[in-house]
Amino acid sequence: MDSITSSKKRAPLQPRRAVGRQRVAELLAAASDLIAERGYDATTMAEIAARAGAKIGSLYRFFPNKEAIAETLLQQHMAILQEEYEAIGRRAAGLSPSELADGFIDLMAGLYPRVHSLPALMAARTDSAALRAKSRAQALPGIVMALRACAPGLDQKTADDIAAVVLNNMKVMVGMIHGDAPTAPGAPDELRCMNRLYLSSRLEPFRRAV
Repeated sequence: MDSITSSKKRAPLQPRRAVGRQRVAELLAAASDLIAERGYDATTMAEIAARAGAKIGSLYRFFPNKEAIAETLLQQHMAILQEEYEAIGRRAAGLSPSELADGFIDLMAGLYPRVHSLPALMAARTDSAALRAKSRAQALPGIVMALRACAPGLDQKTADDIAAVVLNNMKVMVGMIHGDAPTAPGAPDELRCMNRLYLSSRLEPFRRAV
């Protein structure tokens, strides 16, 4: 999927009425589910309309092509991630390191159903490497903000290093929960425990430093 393609066609229709916005939400949800299940290339406009219980003409009324749907989904997913990382950063000052560790794990696990087509969408792009870098660059500052709110004495470099470890742990947890990574029945709980111990050991000295 070339990111330039959709710019050569009309933009998706932005409905003003509530019924139109609801229909667009249903179409996007159907598209996201199908793309996550089958991949971008294998998903067709006809299948998206059928999954949403809509006529194909209704789908084309709002979206001129599949590329436009993918662009809209990408924008939505990235906005959701940004909002949630900023939210945990705002809450972090009132959390212990163990609570913050659980908050990070729960954030990623809870977000997955809302952005579950993001990996498939990124894989289909000609600029997938740049998008992955953008997603990582978007996530890390939010994690760093939360770490430093929880442990105000934490320096920037150490926070950056810890954030990278936390983000990788979050991704592994999602893989375990959804069967994308090798695991065992009790492994997610063990990873959660490991994350708590890691953040507690790294953050507590910096909490006492102020």
